[in-house]
Amino acid sequence: MNDMVVGMGEALWDVLPEGKKIGGAPANFAYHVSQFGLPSCVVSAVGDDALGREIVENFISKGLNQLIAEVPYPTGTVQVEIDQAGIPQYDIKENVAWDNIPYTYQLESLAKRTKAVCFGSLAQRNVVSRETINRFLDAMPQSDDSLVVFDVNLRQGFYNKEILCNSMSRCNILKINDEELVTVSRMFGYPGIDLQDKCWILLGKYNLKMLILTCGINGSYVFTPGNVSFQPTPKVEVADTVGAGDSFTAAFISSILKGRSVQEAHSRAVRTSAYVCTKKGAMPILPAELTD
Repeated sequence: MNDMVVGMGEALWDVLPEGKKIGGAPANFAYHVSQFGLPSCVVSAVGDDALGREIVENFISKGLNQLIAEVPYPTGTVQVEIDQAGIPQYDIKENVAWDNIPYTYQLESLAKRTKAVCFGSLAQRNVVSRETINRFLDAMPQSDDSLVVFDVNLRQGFYNKEILCNSMSRCNILKINDEELVTVSRMFGYPGIDLQDKCWILLGKYNLKMLILTCGINGSYVFTPGNVSFQPTPKVEVADTVGAGDSFTAAFISSILKGRSVQEAHSRAVRTSAYVCTKKGAMPILPAELTD
């Protein structure tokens, strides 16, 4: 399999009010990509503990390829509280396994077979995983059709300007939400212009193929040089929004890799993330009408 789609970074347990569910953006992304029929793999690390073994066993049961290192740190957990609007609030534990993803021969071999990768800022809060992510990007085929997706995913102050600048310069597709865009704009020194203008600035500054801006109930945009696609957010009964953004990214990237237009990919991404919002947890099975 020389066209792998990789989700790289945190694999963990979201401890929700009704119990624990496997989460972490890279795992969510890779799982949903696999539902669209593309070969995918999640890269992360777990501890030598029951929680870590359960994560690996769960991925195996889902048929999800995984390169999960076992390291001498506890498996990651996140305490998730859901507010009245269904919006999650996170308490992310530090100095855990996914902060310490090792760079290995197997990982380098995977990188050389990778067509698309999605990574975020959260997994770069620790230097070990940050260096592993950058080495993986260096080892990927440097072709025009490779997709390197940076899903910003700001959490609890686990980011800084240097990490964001480096990641934006390494990616060719940037995904960001409206709140994150405001934060990044303040950090980069252009706060006083509207969101779309900020997107055009970032698209040009970092020579991106695409910039995806999600605005919750106010819709989403995909900016490409000279064009913008807008899709309204479908009205659905929200169970929770955990993992909805990751399913959006997975549906979009899968569609692009299958040769669909930006508009077609955007439409499928919106419908997929809306469906995930109607289910509890981040990894529901998607209906056939979404994945065909």
